[in-house]
Amino acid sequence: MEKININELTFEELEKFIEELGEKKFHAKQIFKWLHRVAVTSFDEMTDISKALREKLEEKAYIIELKVIECQTSKKDGTMKFLIELPDHNAIESVLMKYHHGNTICVSSQVGCKMGCKFCASTKEGWVRSLYASEIEGQLHTVEKYSGEKISNIVYMGIGEPLDNYDNVVKSIRLINYPLGLNIGARHISLSTCGLVPNIYKLAQENIQCTLSISLHAVTDEKRRQTMPIANKYTIKEILDACKEYIRLTGRRISFEYALIYGQNDSKEDALALGKLLRGMIAHVNLIPVNEIKNGIYKKAPEDHIQAFMDTLNSCGVVTTVRRELGSDIDAACGQLRKKYIDKTDEFEDKKYTESSND
Repeated sequence: MEKININELTFEELEKFIEELGEKKFHAKQIFKWLHRVAVTSFDEMTDISKALREKLEEKAYIIELKVIECQTSKKDGTMKFLIELPDHNAIESVLMKYHHGNTICVSSQVGCKMGCKFCASTKEGWVRSLYASEIEGQLHTVEKYSGEKISNIVYMGIGEPLDNYDNVVKSIRLINYPLGLNIGARHISLSTCGLVPNIYKLAQENIQCTLSISLHAVTDEKRRQTMPIANKYTIKEILDACKEYIRLTGRRISFEYALIYGQNDSKEDALALGKLLRGMIAHVNLIPVNEIKNGIYKKAPEDHIQAFMDTLNSCGVVTTVRRELGSDIDAACGQLRKKYIDKTDEFEDKKYTESSND
């Protein structure tokens, strides 16, 4: 019988598993704490349960462990970018960002991305698979152990589209939020989507209370289609209607992410149109100076354009801020470090093949 990934079990599932082992289910509370709060990597570390139970667990289950391949630390602001190896040897990224209100981790939800946004490096190497809930939560444990820093906030804004991995992402939020585990409140968790409309409606029904962030990046469907293929499937109106329902059911403010691209979407007219779109909504706009990726065609908007855009939106009554640029001296933009690693690995494999062919 194949061993199960015990980190993947919810508390209720763990209770059932323990009973199936012929043990009292109260042990689930002890084991859940060891797995999700202490983040042990072996059953032998669970010192308050019997050796016999530890041996049963060893026989039927395994504990997932992620490994740091590389870590880059910004000399400017201390931001740490992690390249993390999954158990199947795929690589993902996580970023630890330090703010006055606490440390925030940006986690990946997939290996690669299907969405194809033209200004994002995450999609350049294609999509491989979605992450399990335990692999998403595991990024927190891995980064905390490596950095020695306590994490208090989570943003699902790393590699992948969270709502394209709906079940695992929701399960990971529930694991992270669970009182016996990390116990990070849902209001300290933010989930970013490019606008998968049916799953926005679905998320609104989950009673999770996390902050929803929408990657909008344009004020018309025509402009949005130029950079975001998802715009061919869902219109801005459809996305905003889903957002209004999310606000109605959760009472939570929506955050709209808007990457400012020089000459594309950074004019005063764009700002006025965005203000009109969001009028009357409980909304916040987060302006993002676009990251200029290698071989990319998009340029960051100048500082005066960014300031003027923000001033215009604020004058329209839409609360607007500019995202603080962290880790500008490292590969902190989403997907950059992984792409560099893949390029390096491919180069090594090609060299090995050439040398082998020449033997």
